Amino acid sequence: MAALQDIPSSKRWLPLEANPDVMNQFLWGLGLPEDEAECFDVYGLDPELLEMVPKPVLAVLFLYPITSQSEEERLLQANEKKETSSKVYFMKQTVGNACGTIGLLHAVGNITSEIKLIEGSFMDRFFKTTATMDQLERAAFLENDTEMEVAHLVAATAGETEASDNADAHFICFACVDGELFELDGRKSRPISHGPSSRSSLVQVFLKVSKIFKKLLHPMHVSFSVSTHLTCQL
Repeated sequence: MAALQDIPSSKRWLPLEANPDVMNQFLWGLGLPEDEAECFDVYGLDPELLEMVPKPVLAVLFLYPITSQSEEERLLQANEKKETSSKVYFMKQTVGNACGTIGLLHAVGNITSEIKLIEGSFMDRFFKTTATMDQLERAAFLENDTEMEVAHLVAATAGETEASDNADAHFICFACVDGELFELDGRKSRPISHGPSSRSSLVQVFLKVSKIFKKLLHPMHVSFSVSTHLTCQL
């Protein structure tokens, strides 16, 4: 029997669109300064297209379709017992369709040492308040945060496609922490390490990791849809 705090909430949000303009307005409105970082599209996984991505890349937000193979892999990883660096900011997802917002929080939460959030803003208060919480406490805090729920709803209805709560795709984040590439997926039990990395090579490392995902997805889905990354503007 699952522990009470491991059971997903009945609360569901509308999913975010994979749209960097929408995500930028969402993040900037919550306290990420426009001159610190912004999201851009990744137009493809070919090396030439990845080279077009502005540098430096601070995190990668990845959207992929959920399949029986990807779910099987997720459940296998859930049973693995491995230690994770306490320096990785990670939270569970208990709200349905909140993966886009959680992916963005994972991205920002793991680069707070490199960007300066607007003091007193939602983001500033959120990360200071949840800094010492564990992954389930952070999930509960987000679930009960009305300000974030309203901001998410505004962003979810600002896209070019009609908002629907019947989503069959999932956002996850890739971020480099202490020289290690982590996959941050709120539906998994912990961050997944994909080995040594650095922010200067994050996109190229992500290209290698994406090949792992292709093996888990049905051939008709290998194009992955649009991915978005968060890059710092120096």
